Amino acid sequence: MIDSHCHLADEIFNADLNEVIDRTKQAGFERVLVILEAGNRQEEEQATRVYGLWDAVRVAIGVHPHQSGKFAGNALGAVAVVREQIARTPYTSALGEIGLDYHYDYSPPAAQQAVFRAQLRLARELKLPVVIHSREADNDTISALKTAGGGEVKGVFHCFSGTVELASEALALGFHISFSGILTFPNAQELRNIARQVPLDKLLIETDSPFLTPAPHRGERNEPFRMKQTAETLAAMKGISVPELYRVTTANFHTLFRP
Repeated sequence: MIDSHCHLADEIFNADLNEVIDRTKQAGFERVLVILEAGNRQEEEQATRVYGLWDAVRVAIGVHPHQSGKFAGNALGAVAVVREQIARTPYTSALGEIGLDYHYDYSPPAAQQAVFRAQLRLARELKLPVVIHSREADNDTISALKTAGGGEVKGVFHCFSGTVELASEALALGFHISFSGILTFPNAQELRNIARQVPLDKLLIETDSPFLTPAPHRGERNEPFRMKQTAETLAAMKGISVPELYRVTTANFHTLFRP
């Protein structure tokens, strides 16, 4: 099994990183995809530490929409930072997480859009899949994927919590959809209904740890080994066993994030 999106380079894991990785391995994980904020030296150094402890891990590198305001009027500067970090990180499998987030006001929408589109063009150039963060920005996200992505860029809508319309648009563009611990929350019935409709060959599963700890462990720090509750919920939605869900999502991960 594979956690397709986690933040093991977050400083919250500094003190017990060895133990976290040991628990992940012992739980049966083949690998995880660690998400890195481009230009964040602390995360880059910790990712090197993670890789030293477990060389099966892979990373995704990108400018998150919350950080895109740093590159307002200079989207090519964001591209340069991402390009340089990817070049010195040979275990990079994707560009991300990138996208748009209008729920919070951390970066102006215009800056988010320019940086997102520039990174999509970089993904096309480097022939890398992308990890998409989209919140309350459905139309602009899809528009950017169609134009700047040009129909060539593929990837995953991570931690999906959007509408059935967004899911349909994403699938029509050939994207995968990944579900997190949100799926286990009592008020997530609509999301569970959407999960039932996602084809098995476009399905991924993640923790987004240290965030979004699944029920019944809300309030505790999330980490990859806690993916079990999400997997049980998602398998029930799809009418398959948990081992079959792990088999399918692992195969989907390898199809999308090579090598």
